[in-house]
Amino acid sequence: MTRAEVGEFIRARRAALTPADVGMPSGGLRKVTGLRREEVAVLCGVSIDYYTRLEQGREHHPSAHVLDALSRGLLMSADERAHLFMLADLAPPRAGSSVLRQVSPELLRLTDGWLNNPAVVLDDTMNVLARNRLARLLYSGFEGEDNVLRMTFVHPHGRDFYADWASAAQASVANLRAVAGRNAHRADVVTLVEELSAASPEFGQLWARHHVRGKTHEPKEFRHPTVGSITLTYHAFDVRSAPGQQLLVYEAEPGSKDAVALSLLSTLDHPADGPGRHR
Repeated sequence: MTRAEVGEFIRARRAALTPADVGMPSGGLRKVTGLRREEVAVLCGVSIDYYTRLEQGREHHPSAHVLDALSRGLLMSADERAHLFMLADLAPPRAGSSVLRQVSPELLRLTDGWLNNPAVVLDDTMNVLARNRLARLLYSGFEGEDNVLRMTFVHPHGRDFYADWASAAQASVANLRAVAGRNAHRADVVTLVEELSAASPEFGQLWARHHVRGKTHEPKEFRHPTVGSITLTYHAFDVRSAPGQQLLVYEAEPGSKDAVALSLLSTLDHPADGPGRHR
């Protein structure tokens, strides 16, 4: 991308806004469509000269801090902000620890309607924010624990639950490494790494390898205490309305013994099927 495209984009966003949109007085007769450059410079906390160079494509290396200020000052949506960073060949910074912990009622209703698919909503440090009924039954051995990493490395049920515990452990640590790579100084990430390192030598060894990867789609075999072995594949979806949240939906191969086991699982009772049931 060229810096001229950055200039064209922010100029178009400036033209699309009025003083009223950003809480500024109109100032009488205006000769330009939208905001003036001077007004944008004030909104974004940069000099008029610097902002002019940006629009004209003469500023070749705008920082992430400046782009973030532009996205706020010009009232950009999340998609527009991401596009601005892409034009400048920069990765949009993730918010320090502002991932929403609350799952929207609409998403909860959607997942509750999936009677044959376990569904889990996670934040980016793998805290479990919500589960539908079938997922609660699948993870019933982890009562009182709501973080996938702690389930894997600390909870006594973890090594029995994951048939290939080593692969599950490696994948979960690599996922956390990806999050830490975006913001290594996040307090919640630092605290979680310190806690797990103290509790599990295996976590510390895997963390030291610096392997990084996101969610994949390979089948996972679980050992449930009631229905026995069950192999499921899953799909991971980013929740666009809540950046940092991810929806995992599991499924069994139709007609397989795993589908039979999943069907049997759905007939079991779970003590948390009342109020506050999603955790």
